[in-house]
Amino acid sequence: MDKNQIREIIARRAALELKDGDVVNLGIGLPTAIPAYLPKGVNVTLQSENGLVGMGPAPEPGKEDKDYVNAGGQYITAFPGAYACSSADSFLVIRGGHVDCTFLGAMQVDQHGNLANWMIPGKLTPGMGGAMDLVVGAKKVIVAMEHTQKGNFKIMKKCNLPLTAANQVNMIITEMGVMKVTKKGLELVEINPEFTVEQVQAATEAKLIVAKKLKKMF
Repeated sequence: MDKNQIREIIARRAALELKDGDVVNLGIGLPTAIPAYLPKGVNVTLQSENGLVGMGPAPEPGKEDKDYVNAGGQYITAFPGAYACSSADSFLVIRGGHVDCTFLGAMQVDQHGNLANWMIPGKLTPGMGGAMDLVVGAKKVIVAMEHTQKGNFKIMKKCNLPLTAANQVNMIITEMGVMKVTKKGLELVEINPEFTVEQVQAATEAKLIVAKKLKKMF
């Protein structure tokens, strides 16, 4: 399975979590692919923390507008009726609980719903950005990421990197399966039929609780 296939699997499954009318914030990287896989009849409003509600897709080559970029500096468009605002007002939307769902990548996430996605000690970083506000302000926090990184665990018993926020992640979606964060730990509720439960567990440091009615991802 190559990188493009992994990315598509995760984005396709993540899109199924969205409901018509949701206000959604997408993290940099893989989460930006999610809107391409929205089910028919599901329309969402994309919010970018640098000051746009009603974000559209990437522009066609040659039609980029330097005044329209997302929080990651990538060129975007705006749908008719979009609301452009200051970064301060945008964060009022986030902190006020008006974002229904945010999808973020992660360096690590653990069985307690802790998230580490902004720095590795000793390496230069531009800062945490809006992630700490999003994971606390959004109604639902979903981590969409590859299951491992160069063979190393990303789904941990306990994160050992600096946290973005504690106890805020609701769900983890990877190419191997879907896990819900519960009071008892991580529950594997869906599995990619290309893998076995044993393979998923072997790629996960945290002990997984396998759902009694384990479903296939697709």
